[in-house]
Amino acid sequence: MSSQKIALAQINPLLGDLAGNAQLIRKASEDAFQQGAKLVVTPELSLTGYPPEDLLLRPAFIEAAQRQLDSLMLELASYPGLTVVVGHPKRTLSGLQNFASVLRDGKVIAGYAKQELPNHEVFDEVRYFVPGDQPCIFECDGIRYGLILCEDAWHAGPAKQSHDAGAQVLLVPNASPYHLKKESLRIKVLRQHIALTKMPLVYVNAVGGQDELVFDGGSFALNSKGELAMAMPQFELGLGFVDINSDSELEKGSVASPLSVEAQAYQALVLGVRDYIQKNGFPGVIIGLSGGVDSALVLAIAVDALGADKVRTVMMASRYTADISWIDAREMAKNLNVQYDEIPISEPVDALEQALAEQFKGLKIDATEENIQARVRGTLLMALSNKTGRLVLTTGNKSEMAVGYCTLYGDMAGGFAVIKDIAKTLVYRLCAYRNSIAPIIPERILTRAPSAELRPDQKDQDSLPSYEVLDGIVERYMEQNQSLEQIIAAGFDPESVEKVTRLIKLNEYKRRQAPPGVRVTTRAFGRDWRYPITSQFRA
Repeated sequence: MSSQKIALAQINPLLGDLAGNAQLIRKASEDAFQQGAKLVVTPELSLTGYPPEDLLLRPAFIEAAQRQLDSLMLELASYPGLTVVVGHPKRTLSGLQNFASVLRDGKVIAGYAKQELPNHEVFDEVRYFVPGDQPCIFECDGIRYGLILCEDAWHAGPAKQSHDAGAQVLLVPNASPYHLKKESLRIKVLRQHIALTKMPLVYVNAVGGQDELVFDGGSFALNSKGELAMAMPQFELGLGFVDINSDSELEKGSVASPLSVEAQAYQALVLGVRDYIQKNGFPGVIIGLSGGVDSALVLAIAVDALGADKVRTVMMASRYTADISWIDAREMAKNLNVQYDEIPISEPVDALEQALAEQFKGLKIDATEENIQARVRGTLLMALSNKTGRLVLTTGNKSEMAVGYCTLYGDMAGGFAVIKDIAKTLVYRLCAYRNSIAPIIPERILTRAPSAELRPDQKDQDSLPSYEVLDGIVERYMEQNQSLEQIIAAGFDPESVEKVTRLIKLNEYKRRQAPPGVRVTTRAFGRDWRYPITSQFRA
């Protein structure tokens, strides 16, 4: 037997677009067939998109998926002898299962129900599916393939079960959401399975944005020694190939160069914005441009995701806005060739303060007056959004979201929070990364002290610890679940630890009202942060 070509279909399904997703699978299969592939592997739940969430509770959705699978199966019969692995939900005698069907010549020749259902981080598959317990082994031109799904690959049992049932090569379709450095973690875990079973492994991942999640692709294959036989680029659509020889061993193929952490994070944000806007049919976006680093990064991401013609910026200066903020905002907009407008807010702020003057008589000026400015800006942006149909992109970062350094119905007003999972220190790194490609962000934006500019000579560090300290505490407490004692033992000031963790607790009610945004870290405020608003517990 000569070598056999396997195609890895790194596609971007649109959740719920059953006919469109079927066409993606059909087109990938056609291209693979024309290039001599015998086997095509598509991602987990490739027919429906992932995660379908409560759509899975609707019988009409499950029935429509089955009808689309039947139709796709007949279409794929046009490619004689081609074997295609397709992911879909399936109602069996056991109940609804996360399933993969193996299609060939107009028939289902094998099928597999996912055994390990994730119920952690952003996953809640136990809510919808019942697990399988049987291996799936099928033959393709003399080679026996074992099939497991996504979370199965993070446990030793399913791979060993396939090996014991006679598999020579393991196929792993995935819908594995991205977080920083996850691509290396996947390879590390799967090498452990190979060390036990000595089976080569083909890992296929989806690519694309789905609400807060981003799927980074990065599909790969490992030979029986755990060596990287091929690897596809992250965050890119494509069809990859790997050959398997007569000894059931993977031959060396193309290996994409790994990306830096900054490049990964930036591309994840670009992909997340592009898919959220395009998949939901918005004609473009609006950004409040302040002359600060956060809005500069969001603007760069938006233009890279959508093109300059789809991005509108608005500078809304108050009496406290520094001249350099005007200058830098104008320069940033000019560098990226986007629409730029200036709307002064002093008069509407004065009108609101005058309307409230009697109610505020005898009370000291405080954050209330600052928040009025932020809320005027939010109102203006939302009015422009209503009038144009464009979505407002908010510019708050994770550091601010953690401690509530943001205004409800002010700078939090909008439809998508691009950098809500990006700590302030990472914001600066991503700006430096983007400027290394082309210097579009004015240097002064990166070097001046951060300020909300809501009162005279205001600086962020007047109210918060340094961002290096703040981000370190947030990462340890929020992402790693470390105790206060552990954080202090790591060298952080006890007073800062107490202040930051207290603010995280107090501002849960704000975060619950924030728009969705791209998840980049191992734990974001959103799907995988489910703390009660009403709670008296303090660590």
